[in-house]
Amino acid sequence: MGIKFTADQLNKFSKRDADLKDFPQEPHDHAIPAEELDKMFGAGCWRELPPEEYKRLRYEPASWTAEVHTVHVYVGTDGDHQDEFIRGDRPADLLRNSILTPSLAAAIMNAKYVNSIPLNRIEQEFARNGVNISRQVMAGWVIKCARRYLIPVYERLKEKLLELPVNQSDETPVEVIKDGRAAGSKSYMWLHRSGEFYTDTPIVLYEYQKTRNSGHPKEFYKDYKGILLTDGLEQYHKIARELDGLTNSNCWAHARRSFADAVKAIGKNNNQTAKLSTAYQALTRIAAIYKLEGTLKDLPAEERLRERQSSIKPLVDEYFAWAKERLADTTCLSKGKTAEGLRYSINQEEYLRVFLTDGDVPIDNSAALSSGYFYPHREYEKKSVKV
Repeated sequence: MGIKFTADQLNKFSKRDADLKDFPQEPHDHAIPAEELDKMFGAGCWRELPPEEYKRLRYEPASWTAEVHTVHVYVGTDGDHQDEFIRGDRPADLLRNSILTPSLAAAIMNAKYVNSIPLNRIEQEFARNGVNISRQVMAGWVIKCARRYLIPVYERLKEKLLELPVNQSDETPVEVIKDGRAAGSKSYMWLHRSGEFYTDTPIVLYEYQKTRNSGHPKEFYKDYKGILLTDGLEQYHKIARELDGLTNSNCWAHARRSFADAVKAIGKNNNQTAKLSTAYQALTRIAAIYKLEGTLKDLPAEERLRERQSSIKPLVDEYFAWAKERLADTTCLSKGKTAEGLRYSINQEEYLRVFLTDGDVPIDNSAALSSGYFYPHREYEKKSVKV
């Protein structure tokens, strides 16, 4: 009688096989010798059934190998090249007279910048494996390799990025322990990436700066001719006014945030009240815009633009007319998240409409916020929120 599995068990096994299919496969046979079977069942009184197969995943900790490079040296003893030396070819070193190899450099950079492990903890982990490399040495390696090998790559990617018709940018606070200022001083990580609809070879670049000053994006985009999608930060509007050829487009996800906060402040126990609120009406109108936009994601830019003009633009026109009417209504709160959201939309109207003029411009800046390894964005005060 064969073993029967439920549908859920079969799906689980199928998923496990798919998850493990790209790893090296090492067979382990668990058979019983024929002599033991004969002893148990009697000679010729048994047969083998189809085997049971299962998989396990084995982890092997990092291994270390000291590469011993022997460069052979030869000298001419006679003829035209007598007393001339020649050496065997040797691979180029990342850093002169350093034990650093590409794999070791990659491991350190991956641990620190991808997995957020400080150099002192990397140093401790190495020491547990008998490898004595100080954090100071590792820091020097990272800095030298970045300057020698990564900055040229960064600059080349920046050139390609600025050739694209649509870019996206964002900035978020970071804390740096030592940069010549008091501990805990706020700095900023600026992100610059290719437009969301440019999927051939997406480019994402990060730029550390000590401040949020508009001079930083202005310097980065000083030669840019195209559309820059951002949030509603005035620094971006300022550089759009100062740089010829740069158009600033704003993010609709930011336009809905204050309304979402207002509805959340009403509370889950007041569902009916929430649905009657101005904030809820705003979210409903913006959701209708997003719903139509979602159907256009896979269209070519020209067709997407035509559809936006015919189906989405009327909704956008209605939204702004409604927002201005609600803000002018004296019965509407002059303070609180709802009024804040209405004022934000109206003040940013010029920039929020840009996506209706170019099919390559995304409706929001979500791609920038979720690009690669980025720091947690903004946190909003949740206490005593006024609707």
